[in-house]
Amino acid sequence: QVQLVESGGGLVQPGGSLRLSCAASGFSFDYYHIGWFRQAPGKEREGVSCISPSDGRSYYIDSVKGRFTISRDNAKNTVYLQMDSLEPEDTAVYYCAARPWSCSPAPNRYAYWGPGAQVTVSS
Repeated sequence: QVQLVESGGGLVQPGGSLRLSCAASGFSFDYYHIGWFRQAPGKEREGVSCISPSDGRSYYIDSVKGRFTISRDNAKNTVYLQMDSLEPEDTAVYYCAARPWSCSPAPNRYAYWGPGAQVTVSS
């Protein structure tokens, strides 16, 4: 059974940091690209970052470049999203998702999804 589970969300003040984790099971993690998406109230889900399985190549949307870092530990079937210098605009539910062929910013290209983790940036 395929499963993705996010953890590490919470409430943080502007300028603070959080690290999200995405634990995967039930599929060949070593061959899958893992993406992080977020969805704020009233907005569409958007791709934030993505990491390739073998060479660790990573991608980011412009608004998080220099603040967020994606990484993966294939031995633990886990992907991380380190989020620093958080801003109120980063408030959203964050999801991880998996697809086998390549990274993509389009949510509809991902077959497997986690339930999401709330991140709230507020003073």
